[in-house]
Amino acid sequence: MIDTERIEALATSLATDGYHLEVTERGSRVSAVITAGPEACEDCLVPKDFMRGILANALGADGEEIDITYPADNSEGN
Repeated sequence: MIDTERIEALATSLATDGYHLEVTERGSRVSAVITAGPEACEDCLVPKDFMRGILANALGADGEEIDITYPADNSEGN
């Protein structure tokens, strides 16, 4: 189950750098989609493996159950 309070804190932090975080659950998987706003700081996102650890801690979930999509993933057609 997603701890919305802890995710909101992370989302607020990302929003400071111009990003939006959407987290959804699908069965045993968690999807975290991070999108960039027009003023997003391109160098502010940490590598996915590091973000996976942050999300796992915030969600109390196994990192291997978290799928992450970054803005660059969408622009590359992934």
